[in-house]
Amino acid sequence: MNRKLLGVAPYLLVEDVKKSAEWYRDHLGFDFERLFGDPPTFAMVKRDGIILMLKSVPGKTGFVRPNHQIDIDACWDAYLWVTGVDALYVEFKAKGVKIKREPEIMPYGNKDFDIEDCNGYVLCFGEDWQGKERSAV
Repeated sequence: MNRKLLGVAPYLLVEDVKKSAEWYRDHLGFDFERLFGDPPTFAMVKRDGIILMLKSVPGKTGFVRPNHQIDIDACWDAYLWVTGVDALYVEFKAKGVKIKREPEIMPYGNKDFDIEDCNGYVLCFGEDWQGKERSAV
């Protein structure tokens, strides 16, 4: 039988699922069909086939821990491969998203940039740039 991995969905702990899901919708263009639980404690935000899972823990605070808070070299909480990285950067900037690192062509051949979400998680959006002309944003 042929086996194939089809995707991955980072599971991010957040203080407030509703607030976080709405932020991903309003700032990054993700959508969600519903919030799970009463009060809401889980959501799956989706954009272009990419899913991020968001989970809160009622009655607990202070548990959100972006990777860079533990180790400065652990700079990302998720890396998202994209096409149209420059256009995506412009879209996010226009929506007031906190840009942590401007788009740049990296030694590993991708052009990417970092944003910080409403919980302090850092997401990197990158495109395979090998063989492409350098373009200004």
